[in-house]
Amino acid sequence: MTGTMKAMVVQEPFKMEYLDVPIPVIGDDEVLVKIKMCGICGSDKSIYSGKYAREKLPFIPGHEFWGIIEETGKNVKNVKPGDRVAVDICLTCGTCYFCRHGDGLLCETFTQLGIHTDGGFAEYVKAPGKNCYLLPDDMDDYLCGFVEPLTTVIHASQRMQPKIGDSVVVIGMGLGLLHAQMAKHRGCAPVIIVGTNADKGRFDTAREMGADYVINGDEEDPVEAVFRITNGVGADNVLEAVGTPETYEMAFRMLRRGGKLEAFGICAEDAFAKIRPYEFVLGEKKVSGSCAGFGNNWAEAIRLLEYGIIKPQKMFSMAIPLEELPQMMEEFKTRRDLIKVFVVPGLKERIVF
Repeated sequence: MTGTMKAMVVQEPFKMEYLDVPIPVIGDDEVLVKIKMCGICGSDKSIYSGKYAREKLPFIPGHEFWGIIEETGKNVKNVKPGDRVAVDICLTCGTCYFCRHGDGLLCETFTQLGIHTDGGFAEYVKAPGKNCYLLPDDMDDYLCGFVEPLTTVIHASQRMQPKIGDSVVVIGMGLGLLHAQMAKHRGCAPVIIVGTNADKGRFDTAREMGADYVINGDEEDPVEAVFRITNGVGADNVLEAVGTPETYEMAFRMLRRGGKLEAFGICAEDAFAKIRPYEFVLGEKKVSGSCAGFGNNWAEAIRLLEYGIIKPQKMFSMAIPLEELPQMMEEFKTRRDLIKVFVVPGLKERIVF
């Protein structure tokens, strides 16, 4: 397929342009996907502001996408034109030390569609055929748009490995809302979520999505509140989903002896948190990190959404036309009521949920 398409290109920090660019040319092992929808993620805001992947600019961001197969390379057998697909955005070499040890997310040449190279804020994107996962024909379009975010939550939960009946604290009320719901469905109790005054509009949503307790960190000490709720023991598991040194320090202090910290929020590269090594030893505390969904997490996410195990609909805020994306990036600075906004190529006007 040849010609041009509409796309949002981040040329430099705070400069996003709506341009006509060439439709990607696919190789023998690739597919061309016609974008139906692409969610806006916090990392997209960081790319727009130059805080993340600045060295990769200019490129087309957008990684929470799904679409319809438009064209396939001659070696692609698992999907065909017309199929609805979600796409594993992780591109790995498959041959380095980490890939051959089953750690593809640590691949020496690891890149992600829409984060390091052209992605879904466009009419078309190309991707490896092997990275495509079929979507049920009757799955709601907006649920399809939530597959990629859910993969990251699944991977983090698998890394954290909470036991049935474990207490789980989630710090952050963006994607943290979904982390809390995942913990609830894994049989964890109590599930506690921590926010601030800026998140007050999300407190009811957090409860409706399964949180047993909502702590406002601007009105009480979250560490003291967690110890009170857990009868002085501390949390079995804490998942940090904000990405600041202060919240990581808070997370570590909330843990019980033997508890585990799951690091999910991305801090600035030069940021440091103060944690007492003494507590690692005598408290036998543990920490692990999770940066993305990978591989079969896509199939798992599709299944959980298809059968209504995970229900993210209360997080859906709005759908906007592709050309309004720069305006929305500016709106995010003041609109704390917005959680998940979807970008839909060809949409004529905004849809508010």
